[in-house]
Amino acid sequence: MEANKAKQIWAKACEYLSSAISADIYNRWIGVIAATGDDKAGQLTLTVPNGFYQDWLEEHYLPLIRKALGISDLDHLAIVFMVDGSRQAAETTDKAGEEKEKPAKARIVKSYNAGAALNPRHTFDNFVVGPSNTFAHAAALAVVDSPGRAYNPLFIHGGTGLGKTHLIQAMGQALLQRGKGTVCYTTCETFTNEFIQAVQQHEISGFRKKYRHIDLLLIDDVHFLASKEGIQEEFFHTFNSLHQNQKQIVMTSDRPIGEIANLQKRLVSRFEWGLVTEMEMVDLETRVAILRRKREELRLQLEDPALFFIAQHVKSNIRKLEGALLRAASYASLTRKPLTAESLEYLLRDTIEQENQNALTIEGIQRMVAEYYDIRLGDMTSKQRPQNIAFPRQVAMYLCREMTDQSLPAIGNSFGRNHATVIHAHRTVGGKMKTDPNLRQTILSLQQRLGGATAPA
Repeated sequence: MEANKAKQIWAKACEYLSSAISADIYNRWIGVIAATGDDKAGQLTLTVPNGFYQDWLEEHYLPLIRKALGISDLDHLAIVFMVDGSRQAAETTDKAGEEKEKPAKARIVKSYNAGAALNPRHTFDNFVVGPSNTFAHAAALAVVDSPGRAYNPLFIHGGTGLGKTHLIQAMGQALLQRGKGTVCYTTCETFTNEFIQAVQQHEISGFRKKYRHIDLLLIDDVHFLASKEGIQEEFFHTFNSLHQNQKQIVMTSDRPIGEIANLQKRLVSRFEWGLVTEMEMVDLETRVAILRRKREELRLQLEDPALFFIAQHVKSNIRKLEGALLRAASYASLTRKPLTAESLEYLLRDTIEQENQNALTIEGIQRMVAEYYDIRLGDMTSKQRPQNIAFPRQVAMYLCREMTDQSLPAIGNSFGRNHATVIHAHRTVGGKMKTDPNLRQTILSLQQRLGGATAPA
């Protein structure tokens, strides 16, 4: 096929391909392809810069390219991928044989995202650091500085909407910007679905090539592995392959490792090889800082009193917090009316009502702790003092002090004790947590079961 005809055919195919896949995927994989002429009739020769592109395109995009040619009734053409050595040489060396700066397409080969698209807003610059996430943020920066060596794997757990996805996507974007290798961001559900599809279509080798030949695996919601034996087996071998080759693994979960149901012991031990860190509920000051950052980012016209009102009443997670901000800003923009406390309370009434329903009560904490330690709810207020009752009671007091805004006398009265007993219980449990990792895990587990909710306003 002559060169001009080949280019015309490929240009027509590209029209379909550009509409069938995202711009990011198109630019990364299809945009590097060039159509050239050859001496064979019924053959379309497509050149790529190197062998990596050739292997990946043949394995993953050949059916889609055939479909694109079928639009013009040309799917009978034989498609041949070839590496154009002159393109590769031109992209890597100058006439003097010295290495020069590689153009963007060549750099993609060394450092690119092989997984789902990363949200451009999820960067370290946009991540608001506070007491609830300082440790996780510091660990993420350490991983970016020394991937595969510092904290491998990194396991981040915490409730929904606390910024876990933002943080790990920021890690991926930072590594891509620094050109430190191949990044693959995915969710555990996507990993599972791709594995099932690969098995059904007899493409398991392509699946393993994708996930085992990368430098950084970012996998969200790893608790999705719960009770899935087949997927756990595949993930175990993927984990081993990456870890043995000093490739970085970062995982997030909405619960601690020990609470992922029916997780194989060998996976539990591997998840604990590196660093396990928690992202906790965001405090008031950090919530206000998040709202201010969002206000600047979106150039919203909202005064600080409105931000403080939202931060005081929306506490459960950052997504709801930002949603309330956008709703208030939209109302102010459309009505051109000032946002008073009364108007905000009415505007956000559904969100505030839901927050209040989820707010913790002392009785709710007592019930949860009693169920956890398998004692009666009445034991929380009884005069009995055996250790199997007294210590759970102290744990409940500790959680009431940490997770509600109730005063010491109010907490004491709820347990049939005085405020001094609550202080003693808080100190006792807090002190033991510093030396007893099992107790600390128990407290974290209870906080997680309680939903991580904060006190009512």
